[in-house]
Amino acid sequence: MIKPAAGSLWVYHFAASSCSNCDMEILEIFTPGFDSERFGIKEALSIRHADCLLVTGVLNPKSLSLLKKVRGEAPRPVKVAAVGTCALDTGIFRGSYNVLKPLDKYIPVDLYIPGCPPTPEALLSGLLGLYGKDKPGPGKRRKGRWIF
Repeated sequence: MIKPAAGSLWVYHFAASSCSNCDMEILEIFTPGFDSERFGIKEALSIRHADCLLVTGVLNPKSLSLLKKVRGEAPRPVKVAAVGTCALDTGIFRGSYNVLKPLDKYIPVDLYIPGCPPTPEALLSGLLGLYGKDKPGPGKRRKGRWIF
């Protein structure tokens, strides 16, 4: 098994009833165009190997139970990033019969990355700022959390 380089950041992506636009932008940071590996950011195939949990989409009862189960399987505390407008405040799906409250009402969130969908640059800047690998870009620190 290949071990990660010292100081590398492994992220696990959880899509909770998303429209897939945020998911495509997350996958974009792992392509050669943005090359997140030069910053030490890699995609983890299991939450057991991850340092950060990226959550996209709105929560419904089924996805909330799966999210809590996945987060509970992490062997150590992981940072949680709410990616996209839907994860932050349910976006255009607010008031729908099957949509629960925003993500931070159920689990603590360390990083908010708004946008519909957020740009790959915002994702990279947020992850690097959260882990102190780079000075955060246009983000603001509010209540101990980064908002980009």
